[in-house]
Amino acid sequence: MRILALLNRGGGTLRTADLDALEAHLRETMRAAGHTIDIRFIDGEAVGRELEAAAGSPDHDAVLAGGGDGTVSAAAAALMGSGKTLLVLPAGTMNLFARALGLPMDLHKAVDALSGGVEREVDIATADGRPFVHQFSVGLHARMVLMRSRFEYTSRLGKMLASLRAAFAALAKPSTIEAELVMGETVVRARTPGIGISNNLFGDGPLPIAEKPDGGLLGIYVFRTARRLEIAILFLAMTLGRWKEFETVDIHQSKEVVLRIRSRRRNQACVIDGELVPVGNETTLRIHPKALRVMVPAAAAGSKS
Repeated sequence: MRILALLNRGGGTLRTADLDALEAHLRETMRAAGHTIDIRFIDGEAVGRELEAAAGSPDHDAVLAGGGDGTVSAAAAALMGSGKTLLVLPAGTMNLFARALGLPMDLHKAVDALSGGVEREVDIATADGRPFVHQFSVGLHARMVLMRSRFEYTSRLGKMLASLRAAFAALAKPSTIEAELVMGETVVRARTPGIGISNNLFGDGPLPIAEKPDGGLLGIYVFRTARRLEIAILFLAMTLGRWKEFETVDIHQSKEVVLRIRSRRRNQACVIDGELVPVGNETTLRIHPKALRVMVPAAAAGSKS
């Protein structure tokens, strides 16, 4: 396999990693497995441009994307439907899509797993045509991301602490939105603090990770309470992996959902794979079964299908 490795030097753990050692290990391991590899360290602002060029280039069969969830999401969007294989090197704070694929979080161990991995087709979702691999959300999560962006941090731990501060700030003054979700003939109306729509249903556990990356259905989560205490308890339950037990969360599945926001606010935003994005009054979300080819560890090839 001819691999182009694009490593975002500003992404998460790559900022503090020994890049020379990582490059040497990546090159030696991939060559030993019979692959050819071209390795490029790039700055964050060049990620999108480099990925688009890689998706259209005939010189490579696969792209290895090293960085956080934003970098990986951009890589998946560029490679969706291209026939090229995405290799994910988890170098961010949460690495949620990498976890869903069964990859180890240690960089060198992830390289080892990818070198002997198996190609697999998984799902990818879109919001008004914009691809995402993890989640789209409006309401409380978007407020938290906005608040976190106002805090300064320079490390993975700093980002986690900023997220915690943002969560407390958002919980201090919870607000709601009037929303309508149309899933085929099913219509759900709610006044809710937040809605999350995921690329496949999340499994149990403390992290929101898709249980089956090729399940073929969006996971749709509608929070039914705006009471501070109940939201705080729900957040605690999420960290313990027990949030599905709460009646304050309605869970649905669908191949497509139309989200209509009835209560319009200035500068209303959503979060798509961790990035704050403006959102309109109506958004159509779809899942695209097996539209993304990825490399997974051999041990995980059949465990989540």
